[in-house]
Amino acid sequence: MNNRQANILKHIVETYIKTVKPVGSKSLCKRLKCSSATIRNEMAKLEEAGFLEKNHISSGRVPSEKGYKYYVEHLMKPKELTGEDVLKLQTIFNNRELQLSEAINRCVEIISEMTNYTSIVLGKKSNDNTLQQVSIIPLANQEIVALVCTDKGIVQNKKFILPKSISVDEIVKTCAIINKMLFGTPILRVSERLEYEIKPILAEKIAQYETVYNIFSQTFHDFATKVHDNVHMSGKKYLLDAPEYSDISQVKDILSKFDDQDLINKIEARDGEKGVNVYIGDENKFDPNVTVIKTTYHRNGEDGTIAIIGPKRMEYAKVIGLLSYINEQLNKED
Repeated sequence: MNNRQANILKHIVETYIKTVKPVGSKSLCKRLKCSSATIRNEMAKLEEAGFLEKNHISSGRVPSEKGYKYYVEHLMKPKELTGEDVLKLQTIFNNRELQLSEAINRCVEIISEMTNYTSIVLGKKSNDNTLQQVSIIPLANQEIVALVCTDKGIVQNKKFILPKSISVDEIVKTCAIINKMLFGTPILRVSERLEYEIKPILAEKIAQYETVYNIFSQTFHDFATKVHDNVHMSGKKYLLDAPEYSDISQVKDILSKFDDQDLINKIEARDGEKGVNVYIGDENKFDPNVTVIKTTYHRNGEDGTIAIIGPKRMEYAKVIGLLSYINEQLNKED
């Protein structure tokens, strides 16, 4: 691609992103100081090479997936964040009262507001979380809340209604045994040790030990699942505001995909991905009509993927600049 063709493609991509209207040769003549015939000839060559597509209802061109990809890889410069945007994000990153997962979830909500696109975080807590403490909070009417906390400060709770034959004292007694014997156990091994080490002790000390064992077994099972996987989504409504989703069937299709956990999981970063990665159309495995731009983080024993989903006509410079900043903040040493 020569310099003139590159300039034409860059202008068409950036104009189409803003206007959602096919770009004709006239708008390029003054900008590039070329005749309309020259511009049309170059546009035809770009179309023949697969970088542009012709819109059937006008003489203008729109970028193809190949055109967007070339633009991102060779012509675009990431946009720097404004001071206001940096301040919003730094307020979250510097709030030491927030757990990392909560800070990232809030960050994702701000990303959606800044970009008007859908944002998703697929977080995973590293397997090095160990059991710190189990607590029982008695409520009214035989209800209890079981709290599980790890050494990384991750806390989950689960509510139970106890059978009348089981006293809260028996639950508290079991809790004390678990805290004494399983303190420091990796979360993914707690259920195994509960089965083979704690259950025989409960059989000797508690009459209805099976019921009590099942309560704690379910608590740790749910905790291990939640602590390992975390999905938070924000701004689905923004994607639906795009002209690309003016048809009700398209709206239903994309909404069903956002509710499909298997498809959402495909957004997760692949092995070896670093920095900010762009997947346009068929590349993203989520939906052929969107672009997925994502980055990864690893901090304080947690790792995951932050992704922004929008139409292929996405403000790439703004989104890539934003995710580059977030990547730098989340992956820097404390």
